[in-house]
Amino acid sequence: MQPNDLALALSHLLSQTVLTLGGRAISAGEILAAFGAFIVAVLVLWLFLSWRAGQRRAAEAAVAAERAHEAETRMAELIATQNALAGRMQTMSEIFTSRQGDMMRLVDERLHNMSGRLGQSITETTKSTQESLAQLQERLAVIDTAQTNIQGLASQVVELQAILANKQTRGAFGEARMQAIVQDGLPQGAYAFQATLTNGARPDCLIYMPNDAPALVVDAKFPLEAFHAIRDAGSPETVKAAGQQFRRDVEIHIKAISEKYFLKGETQETAFMFVPSESIFAEIHENFEGLVQRAHRAGIVIVSPSLLMLSIQVVKSVLRDSQMREQAHLIQREVVALMEDLTRLDDRVRKLSGHFTQTQKDVEQILISTDKITRRGTRISEMDFEDEKKSADRPRLKAVE
Repeated sequence: MQPNDLALALSHLLSQTVLTLGGRAISAGEILAAFGAFIVAVLVLWLFLSWRAGQRRAAEAAVAAERAHEAETRMAELIATQNALAGRMQTMSEIFTSRQGDMMRLVDERLHNMSGRLGQSITETTKSTQESLAQLQERLAVIDTAQTNIQGLASQVVELQAILANKQTRGAFGEARMQAIVQDGLPQGAYAFQATLTNGARPDCLIYMPNDAPALVVDAKFPLEAFHAIRDAGSPETVKAAGQQFRRDVEIHIKAISEKYFLKGETQETAFMFVPSESIFAEIHENFEGLVQRAHRAGIVIVSPSLLMLSIQVVKSVLRDSQMREQAHLIQREVVALMEDLTRLDDRVRKLSGHFTQTQKDVEQILISTDKITRRGTRISEMDFEDEKKSADRPRLKAVE
């Protein structure tokens, strides 16, 4: 077939109607042209997309390359930093090793010093502890002794409580205390215990007054039962009842003293009622003033141990003054004899003074003689045998000239 024929055949084929769409005939050539245009369009789109993808990959490659460069730069910096850190670490290690050696040496020295100080401190502490233990043992011994004494005192207090629990023994205790005060303050013979009066009464103590004055009565049987009841009372009612009973007992005792012991010409018009406790005495004057006034009106003085002791000292002074007055003539006679002795002593001293004066004159004469002997001995030693008379007259002649 000739090429022209092929071209005509192809042209005829392309011009034939292949498809009718919407009343319009579409030939094969149009379809082929449209298909070719589509292929071209697809190819152009693919080329565009390929170019865009290449651009993107190129950009990404550039970014990756830039990041790789930055990473390499940072890696180099990190390596440099690491090398610097390694150098510093080496330097620090050397410094640390040196410092550690110095520290170990310093620690060893301080431990050695501390060990020495600790040993010395332990020695001193041990010595101090031993001394403290010795002192503690001494104090414990003193405490044991004190405890023994306290136990003894406790037993004595128990015995004293047992004594004071009984009325008779309590009265004996007060009487014994009064007797001790009187015996300590007055000389023997100035008092009498349990002496019998003309009416048959027997006071606890009679104190004899000077100049044949009536004796002073001291009573030691103070009623303490009601007072102890006041102390032991637990309620205001019992305290009030015990106080009333105590007041009645004391009033009865005051009346008994005034009736039995006041004898005209035999005893004083005043008597002492002895209270064996300072606290009871203070309680009476504080809370039972009426009893004190009643006793004063009856001529009875309530005295505590301290007041009785003071009164005894006053009586002792009075007795001493009375004895001095009674023996005043003896004292006067002794004074006269003393003056006579002083007169004789004065005469003898005057005679002795005369003897001393004569002795002094004799001593002066002796000194004159010894002076002459000394001068004579001097002349003899100097071989000066000049006439003594001329030697004696020479100064006289010079004086005349």
